[in-house]
Amino acid sequence: MKATAMAHPIQGLVKYHGMRDEIERLPYHDSISVCTAPSHTRTTVEFSMDYDEDTFVVDGEELDGRAYERVEAVVEKARDMSDAAHTVYPVRLESENSFPSNVGLGSSSSGFAAAAMALAEAAELDASKQEISTIARVGSASAARAVTGAFSQLHSGLNDEDCLSRRIPSDLHEDLKIVVGLVPYHKETEDAHEEAADSHMFQARMAHVHGQLAEMRDALRKNDFDRAFELAEQDSLSLAATTMTGPSGWVYWQPATLTIFNRVRELREEEDIPVYFSTDTGASVYVNTTEEHADEVEEAISDCGVSTTVWEVGGPARLLDEDDHLF
Repeated sequence: MKATAMAHPIQGLVKYHGMRDEIERLPYHDSISVCTAPSHTRTTVEFSMDYDEDTFVVDGEELDGRAYERVEAVVEKARDMSDAAHTVYPVRLESENSFPSNVGLGSSSSGFAAAAMALAEAAELDASKQEISTIARVGSASAARAVTGAFSQLHSGLNDEDCLSRRIPSDLHEDLKIVVGLVPYHKETEDAHEEAADSHMFQARMAHVHGQLAEMRDALRKNDFDRAFELAEQDSLSLAATTMTGPSGWVYWQPATLTIFNRVRELREEEDIPVYFSTDTGASVYVNTTEEHADEVEEAISDCGVSTTVWEVGGPARLLDEDDHLF
């Protein structure tokens, strides 16, 4: 009845934008990402008749409103898939992040992935990672990819059999280092997804994104670092073009974001360092480089006036021992 799981957040490489079904969170097209470690979310869930109602706590704060509804959707998905009698009891869910949330670093992906993994165990589901990814998806489509981990692709579709996450085999995890330039700026990703199709750039993105996906899969399978992360950089610009031309004109980037972009291009063009920038819907920047150049790149990004940390590729969501329970 009680279980704890951990998952890593994702960096979008070819990002999804907009949902054809906002309840099941079915995206318009596929997406590819890479999990980032050691950043993680740890989540404990327990079904118990001792609780009066479902309660969700994230980083010490009890959820309500829309945040509560999104977690409840994941809980109900797990309940619907379970035959265990105890899932009719109220559930308590507590979650902690090891990194800043709501700044464009994928906290919703690791949060819902860890929740889905723990719920599947507590609800006694005999489910594969791919099946658990469909539970996480109803909280956040990105979370499906955080369940399967490393380089993963969320396949679009109109049902759980089609819209799930699968790993893409690649050896790039052995050399990839991700320098994170933290640019604090509150953002609302869900609002941007809701109005995605209203952008006049949306159909243009839909026309080219399938080619981007095919190129990214090929680059990852062939361990082609430069091609993979040049594509990720290009996709970041494409995503921003779409979000900025929606009805609300979402502009997530801040002056420090653009400073990092320029510094990355200087390192690549003037110093011949393999380095590429990438952003999701946020102001913080992922700077993808190789282990050989990680220290030099981090120093250069830090000189842009932002806090930095160096991450690597993270694996799939996994269960933890009883000693790791949050309550």
